[in-house]
Amino acid sequence: MVATAAGGTGKKTPKGLLVPLRSARLRAPLPHPWKIVCIGLNYADHAREQGLEPPTRPILFLKSHNTICGPGDPIRLPPNSTQVDYEAEFAVIIGKRGRRIPESDAHKYIAGYTILQDVSARDLQYGDRQWFRGKSCDTFAPTGPWIVTADELPDINNLRISLTLNGQTMQDSSTGSLIFKAPFLISYLSRSVTWEPGDLLATGTPGGVGRFRNPQVFLKPGDTVSVSVEGIGTLTNPVVGP
Repeated sequence: MVATAAGGTGKKTPKGLLVPLRSARLRAPLPHPWKIVCIGLNYADHAREQGLEPPTRPILFLKSHNTICGPGDPIRLPPNSTQVDYEAEFAVIIGKRGRRIPESDAHKYIAGYTILQDVSARDLQYGDRQWFRGKSCDTFAPTGPWIVTADELPDINNLRISLTLNGQTMQDSSTGSLIFKAPFLISYLSRSVTWEPGDLLATGTPGGVGRFRNPQVFLKPGDTVSVSVEGIGTLTNPVVGP
């Protein structure tokens, strides 16, 4: 592979600086986000598959930093859960500090976009009657495969989002179906909480999750989960036992 140096000078890139993607080991593109903010029930079909009406204002929760893992990293099933579920999500990466941000200015605070899988231990989530523990087990936030900068995705409101489990499509929707769009969410939370560079905003998952299927489908050792978002790529992770 021959590449030119920045600025189009025609000089060859120093040997060893670039490697083919097929031989690279990708890691989580944002290994230590300041905070991971997630939105619940942000697709109407996901709310209705639970017998709920779509919310009239955003439902927010946090995942902890220990959940982060990268492309190809294993999702490790915790020993105290038998109902681990998948959730495909389109994620926004905050690029600069901000509070009380007008919705019309929200795009100025976006550095880029990536994919996040909001893995969830449903028995812990619903048994606790709050979502933190069930959403924050180790490896429960695979992210990647990379960051696409904001200028590369000028229209984020019509991107196909899908998830396959062992090659079978389980979720298939579009970010156009989000109830609360990313600019609104950035502005909404900034009225109470300061956004910091490197924060992750996971915008919610569409219908088709395992808990609300008949019969129910939960992750098991040996599974492979892939999440695709148009304009970003595909994030694939194997599933292993404790």
